[in-house]
Amino acid sequence: MEKKQITTEIEIYEDVSELPAAVQHLMQKAKEVRANAYAPYSQFLVGAALLLSNGEIVSGSNQENSSYPSGLCAERTAIYAAGANFPNQKILQIAITAGPRERANTVPVPPCGACRQAIAEYEQKQKQPIEVYFMGKSGKVCKVASLLSLLPLAFDRHFL
Repeated sequence: MEKKQITTEIEIYEDVSELPAAVQHLMQKAKEVRANAYAPYSQFLVGAALLLSNGEIVSGSNQENSSYPSGLCAERTAIYAAGANFPNQKILQIAITAGPRERANTVPVPPCGACRQAIAEYEQKQKQPIEVYFMGKSGKVCKVASLLSLLPLAFDRHFL
């Protein structure tokens, strides 16, 4: 038997003001689009904004559906929009902000498992890491240098 230890590194910022100006702007876009979330069932609003290699920002919010699980998370909404509209551009960064509609949330909310897999797929496709920043509605912001820090044993095309 062999044992291996998997570790990850997360940078934690006290609030958005500690982030570089470009990332503050990206997080602001995520906050703005969070207001467009269609979440009548969960009342949990999520916004995501991607910075592409051509300087474009693509955003998305979660879109629920009464026929669960037909809805789509904010991160995948943004990633798939970027893939459809800018197929040759790399995703450099993604900013995510999330929380309940009617109450505060200062705990950073990372991407769900399905979104981690989708982001990992794009990371692997572009052969370049994607910086991931995530937060609640306010408060601390977490950053990982690559999605694979959150999903170290990612499933990829090599298993197919």
